[in-house]
Amino acid sequence: MSVMRVFARNMATAAKINNVVVIGGGLMGAGIAQVAAATGHKVTLVEVNDQLVEKAVGSIKKSLERVAKKQFKDDATKGQQFIEGTLSNLKGSSKLEDAVSSSDLVIEAIVEKMEIKHELFGKIDAAAPASSIFASNTSSLSIAEIGSVTKREDRFGGLHFFNPVPIMKLLEVIRTEKTSEDTYQQLMEFGKRMGKSCITCKDTPGFVVNRLLVPYMAEAVRLLERGDATARDIDTAMKLGAGYPMGPFELNDYVGLDTTNNIIQGWHKKFPDNPLFTPPKLIEKLVSEGKLGVKSGEGFYSYKK
Repeated sequence: MSVMRVFARNMATAAKINNVVVIGGGLMGAGIAQVAAATGHKVTLVEVNDQLVEKAVGSIKKSLERVAKKQFKDDATKGQQFIEGTLSNLKGSSKLEDAVSSSDLVIEAIVEKMEIKHELFGKIDAAAPASSIFASNTSSLSIAEIGSVTKREDRFGGLHFFNPVPIMKLLEVIRTEKTSEDTYQQLMEFGKRMGKSCITCKDTPGFVVNRLLVPYMAEAVRLLERGDATARDIDTAMKLGAGYPMGPFELNDYVGLDTTNNIIQGWHKKFPDNPLFTPPKLIEKLVSEGKLGVKSGEGFYSYKK
């Protein structure tokens, strides 16, 4: 029995996710790479060229300095050790196939376009070890459809992190009908090791958070379109009446109107009969005018100084 126990323990250790590859060095990808490296994983952050790799690693360094200043405000030495320890677990690369060749887990955090995700996973499926698990950080697309181009649908799942990743505690772990129990358990353990509170959801549009949040934001816009109340009064109502930290228009501006629009347009195309997924005209209009929210300086509100 003791020999079997040792064997089982060794197998569990062998199955543990250590080498993590994050593809995409934007806000989400950089955040995922940072937290994974800070929690002891060996991380490779992949971008399309060396300049973007340098930019992504630079943004992580700045973020780590902010975290260290906050967490270790009374001990600068420990703060520096935290920064250096995290960075020692992190490297950047623009060589996609090389980066995934010794991966335990590959997390995709690129643009929300199915054809581009398919092209990416088609490329890396042959280059990554057969044991490597693939995951997408998509917030709105079908995990099963993304993984359908690979020969490892049983080792494919969703890891939906929230922005900003170093601060937001939630991780939605998505399992498709083909995701194996072993893959699911490894993804859950990885999320917990990253210090996240993990919930599980089936491969349904928007998972839990966005399935509730996007129609809520869209309905708020419809209230405004009908002239039922002003954007400011709707925001005040939800903050003071429902206890939300942000109103739906403030949240929409923070998320980005283009992001909300892309999500709801995609759902509407796939599920045209669902009235919750009908795109509000006002969001389409603002996006067409380049008013995307906080990032562009104007959305439902102005952020220009």
